[in-house]
Parts: sequence; C-alpha cells; structure tokens
Amino acid sequence: MTGRRVGAAAQESALDRLSRLLTMVPWLVNRQGIDLGQAAADLGITVTQLESDLALLFLCGYGQLPDELIDADWEDGRVFVRNADTIARPLRLGLDEAISLLVGLRALLAVPGLGERDAVERALAKIEAATGSVGAAAVTVDVRLDDEVDEQVVTAARSAATHQRQLRLRYVVPGRDEATERDVDPVRVVSMDGRWYLEGWCHRAQAMRMFRLDRVERLEETGADGIPPTQAQPRDLSLGIFQPHPDDLVVTMHAERSARWIADYYPVEEVRDLGDGRAEITLRTGDLEWLVRLMLRLGGQVSAVAPPELRERVAAAARAGLAGYAALPTPG
Repeated sequence: MTGRRVGAAAQESALDRLSRLLTMVPWLVNRQGIDLGQAAADLGITVTQLESDLALLFLCGYGQLPDELIDADWEDGRVFVRNADTIARPLRLGLDEAISLLVGLRALLAVPGLGERDAVERALAKIEAATGSVGAAAVTVDVRLDDEVDEQVVTAARSAATHQRQLRLRYVVPGRDEATERDVDPVRVVSMDGRWYLEGWCHRAQAMRMFRLDRVERLEETGADGIPPTQAQPRDLSLGIFQPHPDDLVVTMHAERSARWIADYYPVEEVRDLGDGRAEITLRTGDLEWLVRLMLRLGGQVSAVAPPELRERVAAAARAGLAGYAALPTPG
C-alpha cells in the first residue's frame, strides 16, 4: 500500500496537487459528512490519495496556532472539514484582478521564444470568456515589449544555456563603437526592465558577464561544452542589472533640475542637494565612455566635476563635434 502511494505521488507535480487541494477544500466544506469512498470517486482520486490530502490539510491554515489550522476528520468513514471558512468558497477575480491577469497573459505572449504559447493562449481564451465584457475591453489592450530583440537569438541562447553548449557572439558595444567576438559559456537568459540578457562566463574577459541580446549581431554554437568554471557565479539581480564594482572609478557630476532624473535612472552612491533643484551626483563606473556620451547629449544640463579625465574627455569630444560641424560645406 505504501509503495503504491509513493509511486502515485511521484507521478504528480506539486502544482497539480495544490490545484486539487484548492478545489477540494471548498467542495468538502459544502458536503460535510460525505462518505470517504464516495468523495474519492467524485473527486476522481483514490481513497489512499484522498486520505493523504486530508492529512496534509492539518498543516494548512492562515496561522500557526491550532485554531488557525484546518481540521479534517475521516476516521469513521465520513469526511468533515472544519475551520476552513477562509477558502470555503471558490476564489473569484475582481475587475482589477481580471484586467491585470489578461494584460499579463498578453505580455507573456509577446515574449520571444515562449515555449508554452498554446497553454497561455488557452488560459487567455478561458479568462476572456469567463469575464465577459471585462475580457472584451481588455482585448483592445496592445501589449508590446520595449526590447526589439530577434526571437531566434533568444531561443538559441536559451537552448544553449539549457544544454550547456558554448556560444560564440559578435557583440556590439555602442559606448566604444566596436564589435567584438566572444566565446561564452551560457548560464541563463533573463528579462529585466524590458530587455533580454544572456549571462555567462566570457572567455575573453575571464569573468562572468551580462550581454544584452539586442546588441548581439551574430550568435552560433561552437560545438564545445559550455560548462562554466566552478568560480563562475550568477549575479544577484535583486538590486537590478547594473551593479557597480567596488574597484570602479568614482565619478562626481552636477546636474541641473532638468537632468536630476539621472539619480533615479542610474545606480548612484550619493545625491547632494545644491539648491534651486540642482544636485551633485556621485556614482561608480568601469567605463567613462557612456558618461561622455550622456553629457554630450544633455548639453549644459550636466557638468563633470571629477575625475579630471572625465572633464578632459567631455571637452575633447565636444571640440571634435564642433570641428566636424565647421568642416561641413556652407549651404548655397
């Protein structure tokens, strides 16, 4: 008997069991005293499985005290479930919840390389049908991902990470206006802030790196195993994608009121109020080139304070730009 019960449990996922329990509890609450065998037959499970589920309910509730846990009794062949008022009725979606779920499912359908598209489409159709006019209204919502990444690139990167196959990338670095060839042992593909990233061990840098997939010009498998070295550890993304290193260069800049958004958009170490809406912003970076480009784009809204190298590079880039304009032919 025990062996058959373990085998049955092994064939059932935790998600399937949770789904059954959430359905079973309100069903039993509204059928107090039902025969154990009849209940199992109506639920489409064995008596042994039902007893196992009822035993699990003793550990469930909204708290940890005895009167906060569900009480199930079936010793006399009749099933009684008490102290389950919080889930005695099937859950129903409210208006905001239904719309949020519909929009979320539509966003999921827009994900490149989605492997369970059929399941998502079926769930979306069922919810739209169940919500009636709410579902019809949500159909008009157009969900688009910000990142214009090639779906084939995402799919290939995911497959390589899953099967631990090494990749060769031609990767564009806009800040340095160059493209490099890199052999990468892929670890995972993640989506954050509307963009897709491949994280893996870069043989060129001999370190873990994050690669934006919309900057990958070419991606192919090398045929070699893509197993990263033991010291390769995925980045903790709880603080976001961009995480400065303690050894990075400390940069200080002054931002006018119109450019103060920099402190909210980029990871910074300190923001000091200078009055009149202006701020002194301190951050760390391993590459000054993107800051040079940012300051040129913002014109006089941001000024470099330190290090001197940053001021010199911004000034040199500005002079080069002006010289380029001066070399243009005069109209007429």
